Amino acid sequence: MPNDHFENVARYYGEFRPRYPARLFELIADSCTLHQHVWDCATGSGQAAVALAEIFDCVTATDASAAQLEGSEPRDNIIYRCAPAEASGLNSGSVDAITVAQALHWFPLEAFFQECDRVLKPEGILAVWTYGLMRTHNETLNTIIRHYYNTVVGPYWPPERRLVDEAYGSIELPFEELRIPQLDNQPLILQQSWSMDQLIGYLRSWSASGYFAKANAEDPIAIIRTDLEEAWRDESQTQLIQWPITLRMSRKATQIGRAHV
Repeated sequence: MPNDHFENVARYYGEFRPRYPARLFELIADSCTLHQHVWDCATGSGQAAVALAEIFDCVTATDASAAQLEGSEPRDNIIYRCAPAEASGLNSGSVDAITVAQALHWFPLEAFFQECDRVLKPEGILAVWTYGLMRTHNETLNTIIRHYYNTVVGPYWPPERRLVDEAYGSIELPFEELRIPQLDNQPLILQQSWSMDQLIGYLRSWSASGYFAKANAEDPIAIIRTDLEEAWRDESQTQLIQWPITLRMSRKATQIGRAHV
């Protein structure tokens, strides 16, 4: 990640990014042969790392953004380190799993997949996931959010962000992809019950929001704030907000070999 896309919004990221459901990590744990060491790549402020620390003996959590890591949550079995995705600094064949939460689109994929092949043990798991634009049960609110996403800050999204809109469908993983039958009838959903201020904090955590504010010396939320307040109706009430999660996992072969990327 040559650019720190979150330098301008890191203070919002740690506080307002949603927490992933426990079921997501259960699916990853069930796919792992061993639970000794996991590398959480592009950990941000450690939302996934903290959950992984309940499953694995040791978590190495890296991020290319020093600003992001300043807001990380400490745990006795988490080691936080500033490092790019393609140069983890980990020993070869040292991790049972690699996780990437909502960040694969920022990576130089070929170099990162080579690093995965180097540091994963045989039969190790690479698990990546992404979530799309959120929805509420309030259609007026949904319209405002889409307008903010596409029109207000839309021109400021880095080009790599299109991979999120594609739910990573165009990315070929480096090892044999695992089928996840548990998701056939029960997809993964990330959901939070949020106040309007929490939603605003989340919108400000977007990389595009940071680039808008830097380019225009203006808070982009100001453009939609009145509409948000009218749609919310009662600011003392919370709204159920949901994001669809796409989880993809692949397993390194038993015999150590170079990844096909």
